[in-house]
Amino acid sequence: MAYSELIKNFEKVRSYMREFYAYGFKGRDEIGSRSARVYDDEYRRVKAWLEGYMDAYYNASGKKVFLSIDSRTVFHNPLYAAFRAKSFTDMDITLHFYLLDILSDGPATVKDCLVELLDRYPAEAGAAFPDESTVRNKLKEYERMGILESRKEGRTLLYTLRRETVDIAAWKDAIYFFSETNPLGVIGSYFPQDITPPFEFKHQYFLGALDSEVFYDLCACMREKRGVELTTFSRHRKQEFHHIMYPARFYLSTQTGRQYLLAFHYRYKRPMFFRLDCIRKVKALGVEKHAEKYEAFWQSFDPCLWGVSEGDHTLDHLEMLIHVEPDEFFIVERLQREKRHGKVKQVDTSTWRFSADVYDATELLPWIRTFIGRIDALTCSNAFVVQRFEDDMRALNQMYGGEADAVQ
Repeated sequence: MAYSELIKNFEKVRSYMREFYAYGFKGRDEIGSRSARVYDDEYRRVKAWLEGYMDAYYNASGKKVFLSIDSRTVFHNPLYAAFRAKSFTDMDITLHFYLLDILSDGPATVKDCLVELLDRYPAEAGAAFPDESTVRNKLKEYERMGILESRKEGRTLLYTLRRETVDIAAWKDAIYFFSETNPLGVIGSYFPQDITPPFEFKHQYFLGALDSEVFYDLCACMREKRGVELTTFSRHRKQEFHHIMYPARFYLSTQTGRQYLLAFHYRYKRPMFFRLDCIRKVKALGVEKHAEKYEAFWQSFDPCLWGVSEGDHTLDHLEMLIHVEPDEFFIVERLQREKRHGKVKQVDTSTWRFSADVYDATELLPWIRTFIGRIDALTCSNAFVVQRFEDDMRALNQMYGGEADAVQ
Protein backbone atom coordinates (compact mmCIF):
# COMPACT_ATOMS: atom_id res chain seq x y z
CA MET A 1 0.00 0.00 0.00
CA ALA A 2 1.20 3.52 -0.77
CA TYR A 3 0.59 4.80 2.74
CA SER A 4 2.80 2.20 4.39
CA GLU A 5 5.93 4.16 3.41
CA LEU A 6 5.38 7.90 3.90
CA ILE A 7 7.88 10.46 2.59
CA LYS A 8 8.74 14.08 3.31
CA ASN A 9 10.97 14.94 0.34
CA PHE A 10 9.47 13.89 -2.98
CA GLU A 11 12.59 14.88 -4.93
CA LYS A 12 14.54 12.04 -3.30
CA VAL A 13 11.94 9.48 -4.34
CA ARG A 14 11.67 11.06 -7.79
CA SER A 15 15.41 10.66 -8.25
CA TYR A 16 15.37 7.00 -7.27
CA MET A 17 12.36 6.20 -9.45
CA ARG A 18 14.13 7.69 -12.45
CA GLU A 19 17.29 5.74 -11.67
CA PHE A 20 15.40 2.50 -11.22
CA TYR A 21 13.22 2.74 -14.29
CA ALA A 22 13.74 5.72 -16.59
CA TYR A 23 17.53 5.64 -17.02
CA GLY A 24 18.04 1.98 -17.77
CA PHE A 25 18.15 -1.36 -16.06
CA LYS A 26 20.48 -0.85 -13.10
CA GLY A 27 21.58 -2.94 -10.18
CA ARG A 28 22.29 -1.98 -6.61
CA ASP A 29 25.94 -1.10 -7.28
CA GLU A 30 25.03 1.17 -10.23
CA ILE A 31 22.52 3.47 -8.53
CA GLY A 32 25.16 5.42 -6.65
CA SER A 33 23.36 5.45 -3.29
CA ARG A 34 25.24 6.08 -0.09
CA SER A 35 24.82 2.54 1.17
CA ALA A 36 23.13 -0.76 0.44
CA ARG A 37 20.66 0.02 3.21
CA VAL A 38 19.58 3.27 1.53
CA TYR A 39 19.09 1.40 -1.73
CA ASP A 40 17.04 -1.31 -0.03
CA ASP A 41 14.85 1.25 1.75
CA GLU A 42 14.08 3.14 -1.44
CA TYR A 43 13.57 -0.04 -3.44
CA ARG A 44 11.10 -1.38 -0.86
CA ARG A 45 9.20 1.90 -0.81
CA VAL A 46 8.88 2.12 -4.60
CA LYS A 47 7.97 -1.54 -4.87
CA ALA A 48 5.09 -0.96 -2.45
CA TRP A 49 3.65 1.65 -4.85
CA LEU A 50 4.29 -0.22 -8.09
CA GLU A 51 3.52 -3.80 -7.14
CA GLY A 52 2.44 -5.60 -10.28
CA TYR A 53 4.30 -3.20 -12.58
CA MET A 54 7.85 -4.25 -11.75
CA ASP A 55 10.03 -6.95 -13.22
CA ALA A 56 13.64 -8.01 -13.03
CA TYR A 57 16.22 -10.14 -14.79
CA TYR A 58 19.65 -11.48 -13.90
CA ASN A 59 22.90 -11.22 -15.82
CA ALA A 60 26.56 -11.58 -14.96
CA SER A 61 26.56 -8.38 -12.90
CA GLY A 62 23.52 -9.32 -10.83
CA LYS A 63 19.84 -8.43 -10.58
CA LYS A 64 18.44 -5.63 -12.76
CA VAL A 65 15.11 -4.04 -11.88
CA PHE A 66 12.88 -2.29 -14.40
CA LEU A 67 9.38 -0.97 -14.87
CA SER A 68 7.12 -3.11 -17.06
CA ILE A 69 3.90 -1.39 -18.16
CA ASP A 70 1.79 -1.97 -21.24
CA SER A 71 -0.08 1.29 -21.78
CA ARG A 72 -2.75 -0.58 -23.75
CA THR A 73 -3.82 -2.54 -20.67
CA VAL A 74 -3.14 0.01 -17.89
CA PHE A 75 -5.95 2.55 -17.57
CA HIS A 76 -4.53 4.73 -14.77
CA ASN A 77 -1.00 6.09 -14.42
CA PRO A 78 0.53 3.94 -11.63
CA LEU A 79 3.20 6.54 -10.80
CA TYR A 80 0.56 8.81 -9.24
CA ALA A 81 0.63 6.48 -6.22
CA ALA A 82 3.85 8.17 -5.08
CA PHE A 83 2.01 11.45 -4.50
CA ARG A 84 -0.36 9.77 -2.05
CA ALA A 85 2.52 8.83 0.22
CA LYS A 86 3.44 12.30 1.49
CA SER A 87 3.97 12.31 5.24
CA PHE A 88 1.81 14.39 7.58
CA THR A 89 1.63 15.05 11.32
CA ASP A 90 -1.16 14.14 13.70
CA MET A 91 -1.96 17.86 13.96
CA ASP A 92 -2.34 18.13 10.16
CA ILE A 93 -4.99 15.45 9.96
CA THR A 94 -6.72 16.61 13.16
CA LEU A 95 -7.03 20.22 12.05
CA HIS A 96 -8.21 19.18 8.60
CA PHE A 97 -11.41 17.63 9.91
CA TYR A 98 -11.95 19.88 12.95
CA LEU A 99 -11.58 23.17 11.07
CA LEU A 100 -13.85 22.09 8.22
CA ASP A 101 -16.42 20.97 10.78
CA ILE A 102 -16.28 24.34 12.56
CA LEU A 103 -16.52 26.36 9.35
CA SER A 104 -19.48 24.30 8.12
CA ASP A 105 -21.55 26.24 10.69
CA GLY A 106 -20.68 29.59 9.10
CA PRO A 107 -17.94 32.24 8.88
CA ALA A 108 -15.31 32.31 11.63
CA THR A 109 -12.14 34.17 12.53
CA VAL A 110 -8.89 32.57 13.62
CA LYS A 111 -9.76 33.22 17.28
CA ASP A 112 -13.26 31.81 16.78
CA CYS A 113 -11.71 28.60 15.47
CA LEU A 114 -9.39 28.39 18.49
CA VAL A 115 -12.30 28.78 20.91
CA GLU A 116 -14.39 26.20 19.07
CA LEU A 117 -11.51 23.73 19.00
CA LEU A 118 -11.27 23.87 22.78
CA ASP A 119 -15.04 23.82 23.36
CA ARG A 120 -15.95 21.06 20.91
CA TYR A 121 -12.96 18.77 21.18
CA PRO A 122 -11.40 19.34 24.63
CA ALA A 123 -10.38 15.71 25.17
CA GLU A 124 -8.75 15.31 21.78
CA ALA A 125 -7.15 18.74 21.55
CA GLY A 126 -6.10 19.05 25.14
CA ALA A 127 -2.93 16.98 24.79
CA ALA A 128 -1.54 18.92 21.84
CA PHE A 129 -3.60 22.09 21.44
CA PRO A 130 -2.53 24.18 18.43
CA ASP A 131 -1.48 27.78 18.91
CA GLU A 132 -2.97 30.73 17.02
CA SER A 133 -0.24 30.86 14.36
CA THR A 134 -0.72 27.16 13.52
CA VAL A 135 -4.45 27.64 12.97
CA ARG A 136 -3.90 30.83 10.96
CA ASN A 137 -1.32 29.13 8.71
CA LYS A 138 -3.63 26.18 8.13
CA LEU A 139 -6.54 28.47 7.19
CA LYS A 140 -4.30 30.42 4.78
CA GLU A 141 -3.07 27.17 3.25
CA TYR A 142 -6.65 26.02 2.63
CA GLU A 143 -7.51 29.39 1.13
CA ARG A 144 -4.63 29.04 -1.35
CA MET A 145 -5.88 25.56 -2.21
CA GLY A 146 -9.36 26.89 -2.91
CA ILE A 147 -11.07 25.05 -0.02
CA LEU A 148 -11.80 28.27 1.87
CA GLU A 149 -12.32 31.91 0.99
CA SER A 150 -11.90 34.98 3.14
CA ARG A 151 -13.39 38.46 3.40
CA LYS A 152 -12.80 41.45 5.66
CA GLU A 153 -15.40 43.02 7.89
CA GLY A 154 -13.75 46.11 9.26
CA ARG A 155 -10.42 44.93 10.57
CA THR A 156 -11.60 41.37 11.08
CA LEU A 157 -10.78 38.60 8.60
CA LEU A 158 -13.50 35.98 8.24
CA TYR A 159 -13.01 32.55 6.68
CA THR A 160 -15.82 30.54 5.07
CA LEU A 161 -16.08 27.28 3.19
CA ARG A 162 -16.14 27.78 -0.54
CA ARG A 163 -19.48 26.54 -1.82
CA GLU A 164 -19.11 24.96 -5.22
CA THR A 165 -22.04 24.22 -7.51
CA VAL A 166 -20.09 22.16 -10.06
CA ASP A 167 -21.65 18.80 -10.89
CA ILE A 168 -18.57 16.59 -10.61
CA ALA A 169 -20.42 13.55 -11.95
CA ALA A 170 -21.12 15.40 -15.20
CA TRP A 171 -17.42 16.12 -15.58
CA LYS A 172 -16.09 12.64 -14.74
CA ASP A 173 -15.13 11.75 -18.32
CA ALA A 174 -13.29 15.05 -18.75
CA ILE A 175 -11.54 14.60 -15.40
CA TYR A 176 -10.43 11.10 -16.34
CA PHE A 177 -9.09 12.28 -19.70
CA PHE A 178 -7.30 15.18 -17.98
CA SER A 179 -5.70 12.89 -15.38
CA GLU A 180 -4.19 10.61 -18.03
CA THR A 181 -3.07 13.19 -20.60
CA ASN A 182 -2.29 16.47 -18.84
CA PRO A 183 1.17 17.24 -17.37
CA LEU A 184 -0.60 17.99 -14.05
CA GLY A 185 -2.97 15.06 -14.36
CA VAL A 186 -2.14 13.95 -10.83
CA ILE A 187 -4.75 16.50 -9.70
CA GLY A 188 -7.50 14.68 -11.58
CA SER A 189 -6.27 11.30 -10.35
CA TYR A 190 -7.58 12.05 -6.84
CA PHE A 191 -11.17 11.80 -8.04
CA PRO A 192 -12.75 8.33 -7.85
CA GLN A 193 -12.11 6.41 -11.05
CA ASP A 194 -14.61 4.09 -12.70
CA ILE A 195 -13.79 0.40 -12.92
CA THR A 196 -14.42 0.59 -16.67
CA PRO A 197 -12.70 3.79 -17.90
CA PRO A 198 -14.27 5.78 -20.75
CA PHE A 199 -11.00 6.05 -22.73
CA GLU A 200 -8.19 3.80 -23.87
CA PHE A 201 -4.86 5.09 -25.17
CA LYS A 202 -2.67 3.58 -27.85
CA HIS A 203 0.37 5.55 -26.68
CA GLN A 204 0.59 6.84 -23.15
CA TYR A 205 3.61 8.38 -21.43
CA PHE A 206 3.68 7.76 -17.69
CA LEU A 207 7.04 9.12 -16.56
CA GLY A 208 6.00 12.77 -16.89
CA ALA A 209 4.04 12.29 -13.67
CA LEU A 210 7.30 12.42 -11.71
CA ASP A 211 7.84 16.03 -12.86
CA SER A 212 4.46 17.29 -11.62
CA GLU A 213 5.82 19.30 -8.68
CA VAL A 214 8.42 21.02 -10.88
CA PHE A 215 5.77 21.73 -13.52
CA TYR A 216 3.40 23.20 -10.92
CA ASP A 217 6.07 25.44 -9.37
CA LEU A 218 7.02 26.76 -12.80
CA CYS A 219 3.35 27.40 -13.66
CA ALA A 220 2.99 29.45 -10.46
CA CYS A 221 6.01 31.56 -11.40
CA MET A 222 4.72 32.08 -14.95
CA ARG A 223 1.31 33.16 -13.69
CA GLU A 224 2.89 35.75 -11.40
CA LYS A 225 5.50 36.73 -14.05
CA ARG A 226 8.41 35.89 -11.75
CA GLY A 227 11.96 34.93 -12.52
CA VAL A 228 13.21 31.57 -11.29
CA GLU A 229 16.40 29.96 -10.06
CA LEU A 230 16.61 26.44 -11.49
CA THR A 231 18.73 23.73 -9.91
CA THR A 232 19.52 21.19 -12.63
CA PHE A 233 21.49 17.98 -12.60
CA SER A 234 23.68 16.49 -15.32
CA ARG A 235 23.70 12.70 -15.26
CA HIS A 236 26.82 12.56 -17.41
CA ARG A 237 28.88 15.07 -15.45
CA LYS A 238 27.35 14.08 -12.09
CA GLN A 239 27.08 17.74 -11.16
CA GLU A 240 24.45 20.30 -10.17
CA PHE A 241 24.06 23.65 -11.91
CA HIS A 242 22.14 26.80 -11.01
CA HIS A 243 20.49 29.04 -13.60
CA ILE A 244 18.64 32.31 -13.07
CA MET A 245 16.04 32.68 -15.80
CA TYR A 246 12.65 33.94 -16.87
CA PRO A 247 10.31 31.01 -17.75
CA ALA A 248 8.37 31.51 -20.97
CA ARG A 249 6.67 28.35 -22.28
CA PHE A 250 6.42 24.59 -21.97
CA TYR A 251 7.01 22.30 -24.94
CA LEU A 252 5.74 18.72 -24.81
CA SER A 253 6.89 16.06 -27.26
CA THR A 254 4.15 13.84 -28.65
CA GLN A 255 6.84 11.43 -29.90
CA THR A 256 8.76 10.80 -26.68
CA GLY A 257 6.52 12.22 -23.96
CA ARG A 258 9.36 14.43 -22.71
CA GLN A 259 8.54 17.82 -21.25
CA TYR A 260 10.69 20.89 -21.78
CA LEU A 261 10.85 24.41 -20.38
CA LEU A 262 11.85 27.31 -22.62
CA ALA A 263 13.36 30.06 -20.47
CA PHE A 264 15.43 33.18 -21.10
CA HIS A 265 18.78 33.03 -19.34
CA TYR A 266 19.65 36.31 -17.66
CA ARG A 267 23.40 35.65 -17.72
CA TYR A 268 23.74 34.27 -21.25
CA LYS A 269 21.04 36.62 -22.59
CA ARG A 270 19.44 33.99 -24.81
CA PRO A 271 16.62 31.43 -24.68
CA MET A 272 17.46 27.92 -23.53
CA PHE A 273 15.56 24.64 -23.26
CA PHE A 274 15.61 22.46 -20.16
CA ARG A 275 14.14 19.00 -19.78
CA LEU A 276 11.88 18.95 -16.76
CA ASP A 277 13.20 15.59 -15.58
CA CYS A 278 16.65 17.24 -15.22
CA ILE A 279 15.32 20.05 -12.98
CA ARG A 280 15.65 19.26 -9.29
CA LYS A 281 14.40 22.46 -7.71
CA VAL A 282 12.54 25.63 -8.67
CA LYS A 283 13.02 28.76 -6.56
CA ALA A 284 10.72 31.70 -7.23
CA LEU A 285 12.41 35.10 -7.56
CA GLY A 286 11.03 38.62 -7.81
CA VAL A 287 8.44 39.82 -10.31
CA GLU A 288 10.02 40.55 -13.69
CA LYS A 289 9.57 44.23 -14.58
CA HIS A 290 10.18 43.63 -18.27
CA ALA A 291 7.98 40.58 -18.78
CA GLU A 292 6.44 42.10 -21.92
CA LYS A 293 9.89 42.25 -23.54
CA TYR A 294 10.45 38.52 -23.02
CA GLU A 295 6.95 37.71 -24.22
CA ALA A 296 7.57 39.67 -27.44
CA PHE A 297 10.90 37.91 -27.90
CA TRP A 298 9.18 34.53 -27.58
CA GLN A 299 6.62 35.57 -30.20
CA SER A 300 9.46 36.11 -32.70
CA PHE A 301 11.51 33.11 -31.54
CA ASP A 302 8.87 30.36 -31.64
CA PRO A 303 8.01 30.51 -35.39
CA CYS A 304 11.52 29.31 -36.24
CA LEU A 305 11.44 26.24 -33.97
CA TRP A 306 10.73 22.76 -35.25
CA GLY A 307 11.53 20.90 -32.02
CA VAL A 308 13.50 22.04 -28.99
CA SER A 309 16.86 22.78 -30.59
CA GLU A 310 17.79 26.39 -31.13
CA GLY A 311 21.05 25.50 -32.92
CA ASP A 312 23.41 28.46 -33.16
CA HIS A 313 20.45 30.87 -33.60
CA THR A 314 21.01 31.16 -37.33
CA LEU A 315 18.27 29.97 -39.69
CA ASP A 316 18.41 26.95 -41.99
CA HIS A 317 16.22 27.12 -45.08
CA LEU A 318 14.86 23.75 -46.22
CA GLU A 319 12.71 22.84 -49.22
CA MET A 320 11.28 19.48 -50.19
CA LEU A 321 9.32 18.56 -53.34
CA ILE A 322 6.76 15.81 -52.79
CA HIS A 323 5.14 13.76 -55.57
CA VAL A 324 1.36 13.46 -55.07
CA GLU A 325 -1.00 11.77 -57.53
CA PRO A 326 -4.37 13.48 -58.19
CA ASP A 327 -6.23 10.87 -56.11
CA GLU A 328 -3.79 11.12 -53.16
CA PHE A 329 -4.94 14.33 -51.54
CA PHE A 330 -4.55 12.65 -48.15
CA ILE A 331 -0.81 13.25 -48.57
CA VAL A 332 -1.44 16.98 -48.94
CA GLU A 333 -3.70 16.90 -45.90
CA ARG A 334 -0.92 15.25 -43.93
CA LEU A 335 1.56 17.90 -45.04
CA GLN A 336 -0.85 20.65 -43.96
CA ARG A 337 -1.47 18.91 -40.64
CA GLU A 338 2.19 18.26 -39.78
CA LYS A 339 3.94 21.28 -41.29
CA ARG A 340 4.11 23.14 -37.96
CA HIS A 341 5.59 26.55 -38.86
CA GLY A 342 6.46 25.48 -42.41
CA LYS A 343 4.62 26.31 -45.63
CA VAL A 344 2.97 24.00 -48.16
CA LYS A 345 2.35 25.13 -51.74
CA GLN A 346 1.25 23.34 -54.90
CA VAL A 347 3.81 23.48 -57.74
CA ASP A 348 1.91 21.54 -60.43
CA THR A 349 -0.75 18.85 -60.72
CA SER A 350 1.47 16.19 -59.10
CA THR A 351 4.04 18.16 -57.08
CA TRP A 352 3.82 20.01 -53.78
CA ARG A 353 6.55 22.03 -52.09
CA PHE A 354 7.20 22.06 -48.34
CA SER A 355 9.49 24.83 -47.09
CA ALA A 356 10.58 25.98 -43.64
CA ASP A 357 13.06 28.33 -42.00
CA VAL A 358 14.20 26.78 -38.73
CA TYR A 359 17.08 27.07 -36.27
CA ASP A 360 18.11 23.42 -36.62
CA ALA A 361 17.05 21.63 -39.80
CA THR A 362 18.51 18.31 -38.62
CA GLU A 363 15.44 17.97 -36.41
CA LEU A 364 13.32 17.52 -39.56
CA LEU A 365 15.19 14.44 -40.77
CA PRO A 366 13.05 11.82 -38.96
CA TRP A 367 9.91 13.45 -40.37
CA ILE A 368 11.38 13.81 -43.88
CA ARG A 369 12.25 10.10 -43.95
CA THR A 370 8.56 9.23 -43.63
CA PHE A 371 8.10 10.55 -47.20
CA ILE A 372 10.70 8.24 -48.75
CA GLY A 373 9.48 7.18 -52.17
CA ARG A 374 7.71 10.49 -52.78
CA ILE A 375 10.60 12.96 -52.49
CA ASP A 376 11.51 14.44 -55.87
CA ALA A 377 14.07 16.89 -54.49
CA LEU A 378 15.53 17.99 -51.16
CA THR A 379 17.59 21.14 -50.65
CA CYS A 380 18.83 22.85 -47.51
CA SER A 381 21.17 25.71 -46.70
CA ASN A 382 22.72 23.37 -44.13
CA ALA A 383 24.62 20.94 -46.38
CA PHE A 384 24.89 18.38 -43.58
CA VAL A 385 21.13 17.75 -43.69
CA VAL A 386 21.10 16.76 -47.37
CA GLN A 387 24.33 14.78 -47.01
CA ARG A 388 22.93 12.85 -44.06
CA PHE A 389 19.73 12.06 -45.96
CA GLU A 390 21.67 10.85 -49.01
CA ASP A 391 23.93 8.70 -46.83
CA ASP A 392 20.83 7.15 -45.26
CA MET A 393 19.44 6.37 -48.71
CA ARG A 394 22.70 4.74 -49.80
CA ALA A 395 22.78 2.60 -46.68
CA LEU A 396 19.14 1.65 -47.22
CA ASN A 397 19.76 0.68 -50.84
CA GLN A 398 22.80 -1.39 -49.90
CA MET A 399 20.78 -3.14 -47.22
CA TYR A 400 18.19 -4.22 -49.78
CA GLY A 401 20.65 -4.81 -52.61
CA GLY A 402 19.53 -1.84 -54.68
CA GLU A 403 21.37 0.99 -56.32
CA ALA A 404 22.09 4.20 -54.45
CA ASP A 405 20.48 7.04 -56.38
CA ALA A 406 21.30 10.36 -54.80
CA VAL A 407 18.54 12.87 -54.20
CA GLN A 408 18.79 15.72 -56.67
